Amino acid sequence: MKQQTIYEIAVISIGSLNTIRQKETVFNYFSNLSKCLDQLKAALAINGWDSKINYTAVYRSLKEKGKFVAEFSLAGNKIFKVVITTRMINPSLTTLGIEEKPE
Repeated sequence: MKQQTIYEIAVISIGSLNTIRQKETVFNYFSNLSKCLDQLKAALAINGWDSKINYTAVYRSLKEKGKFVAEFSLAGNKIFKVVITTRMINPSLTTLGIEEKPE
């Protein structure tokens, strides 16, 4: 099977407001980084958040660090953070640590 890189977006609630209203982390997966960022920017805009995310910054961060993190705050309180990471689907098969059967 062909290996493919996909992009995982995790929206994680953080800060003091999370103790009042607990929310679980939300995960979304995309096969195209451009479409991933378009969807993220649209969701942020619809909900009234200023998007400080651009393609070049995300691409470079993924190449250098393996992830991109952007935190969003309101009135000095951190509300949530967005973490974008790469995942591999259809990884190459290994022997899973199983040794050859002795004869």
